[in-house]
Parts: sequence; C-alpha cells; structure tokens
Amino acid sequence: MNDSTGETSGVFNALLKVLEERKLSSPEDSYVASLHAKGLNKILEKLGEECTETIIAAKDAAASGNNEELIYETADLWFHSLVLLSHLGSDGNAIVKELERRFDISGLKEKASRGN
Repeated sequence: MNDSTGETSGVFNALLKVLEERKLSSPEDSYVASLHAKGLNKILEKLGEECTETIIAAKDAAASGNNEELIYETADLWFHSLVLLSHLGSDGNAIVKELERRFDISGLKEKASRGN
C-alpha cells in the first residue's frame, strides 16, 4: 500500500472510530451525538442538505473550474453518510467492502444485475 493510500485509510479508520465514540457522548458536547439524539429524520434531513449543497458546488465547479468548494461539500456529504450508517448500526467499512466487491465488475454489468 502506498503512503497516500495508507494515510487515507488511516484517516478513514480514525474517523470511523471517532464517530462511534461520539455516538455515545453527550448531545450537548458533540455534534455527532446531537444528531443521533435527534434521530433518523434529523440525520436524513442533514444528509439531504449536504447532498443539495454538493450538487450546487459541482455546478459551480463546472462553471468556474475550481473544485475547492465541491471537495469541501463532498467531505460533508461523506461525513453525514457515515453518521447515517453509524446510526443504523453499520459503518463505512461496509461501503468499502461493497466497493471492493464491485471493483472488477463492469459498471454496466453490475447495474444490470440489480435489474435497474
């Protein structure tokens, strides 16, 4: 594994650990705990907001050629997706495993196998 991949997976794994720890924290002391305390609908609402912001940032990036805001918003989207997974008893490793499963499969074949 090269250094950048190792650093990325290290940050990712550290984030997953922090998300699980914060899940059990006081909602007054932790943003993540406050989302969990407010429940699934609040997490979904936040995820929807982040999705919309990511779409807008992508449109802006296409027009300006600057991806900085897109990267920022995508990080927010990923973060809130991980909170959602945690809330429902899973984590980002399940997503990584699914991506690994799909890695050598043509996207068109994978999509066809789902019947979509």
